[in-house]
Amino acid sequence: MLSNRRILLIVSGGIAAYKALELVRRLRERGAVCRCILTAGGAQFVTPLSLAALTGEKVFSELFSLTDETEMGHIELSRDADLLVVAPASADILAKMAHGLADDLATTALLATDKPILVAPAMNVRMWEHPATQDNLALLQHRGVLTVGPNEGDMACGEFGFGRLSEPAEILTAIERFFSADGSLKGRRALVTSGPTHEPIDPVRYIANRSSGRQGHAIAEALVRLGAETTLVSGPTQLPDPGGVNVIRVETAQQMQAACEQSLPADLAVCAAAVADWRIATAADRKLKKGDGGPPSLQFTENPDILAWLSAAGNKRPQLVVGFAAETGDVVAQAQAKRDKKGCDWIVANDVSLGTDTFGGTENEVHLITKDGVATWPRMTKAEVARRLVERIGDVFQTPDATAGAKA
Repeated sequence: MLSNRRILLIVSGGIAAYKALELVRRLRERGAVCRCILTAGGAQFVTPLSLAALTGEKVFSELFSLTDETEMGHIELSRDADLLVVAPASADILAKMAHGLADDLATTALLATDKPILVAPAMNVRMWEHPATQDNLALLQHRGVLTVGPNEGDMACGEFGFGRLSEPAEILTAIERFFSADGSLKGRRALVTSGPTHEPIDPVRYIANRSSGRQGHAIAEALVRLGAETTLVSGPTQLPDPGGVNVIRVETAQQMQAACEQSLPADLAVCAAAVADWRIATAADRKLKKGDGGPPSLQFTENPDILAWLSAAGNKRPQLVVGFAAETGDVVAQAQAKRDKKGCDWIVANDVSLGTDTFGGTENEVHLITKDGVATWPRMTKAEVARRLVERIGDVFQTPDATAGAKA
């Protein structure tokens, strides 16, 4: 599968750098051509000689090496590869990538490349959980950088938690999926809803929720990577439009339903938006003021149920309809009941209780519910949730008799 694929492996600092040697061995076994950049930090844990022996290629480390620049300039080095892989990716190199710093060969190559990048983070659990690291990672993901891991477990520093580098086999699988991911949904049309809806009270006020849209946008990005022609119907968010996606921006639930209807037919639909259940029956056409006789009396009416509507769309019904259930208690039980009530094929349930940081955060912990049962996934980035979910969707459409509700 990786025959003659050109991988540029960047090994940054951290005790987990020793795993890069095993990753190189596995890449070579599968026919990949592997070149390495070894950072100064990475060289504290593995040697250039070890990497050179395993790759059969010269190892690069110096930005201002006259010999290296003559043989393989850093621009050519960064663009000659089919994929750049940073493993391990330290907190430092992630921060530099996020902010466009280029103070050594590795970061210069990463900034100069026009090729896809996959990072495998590895660091102390506190460093991983720090808001700066999470913000940097979220920014990179929005730019299209792929991620794998980190895993949870014991660390060399004696602490326990997320921050362990993914095993070489896991990183290899992510690389293989990248190269095989451009066809499983090719020719399929996908519809995704994302973000909150804003239901007006008057010209300046509205009812909304805390959804950031990160999960829905990540799903749209992942669908495009598998070749799907993807339409994203998004409520108001602060996120950039995902590359390669047809984006329709809306404000209200009624507008979102209308945009979805215009986007049919579709082979699959993923309803990740947090649509407001209610709207004001008649929004005021002028700003409500304090002196207008006390607090206003608001009359509510029910919004359209987009998930149920899509699930019952007759001959326009997508082959696979996936809903999301944001719950605050008895998450799985409530999501199972929602799946039965709405008539969708799959439900992705998550806990949005206070303190979970699901709404607005960069991570998610979900339960995938199908007719065959419940699959509980560990807490991971929303981009990784999207990747896993879309891979399951791709599996459905790869089967000869692709049917909605296939096993999760």
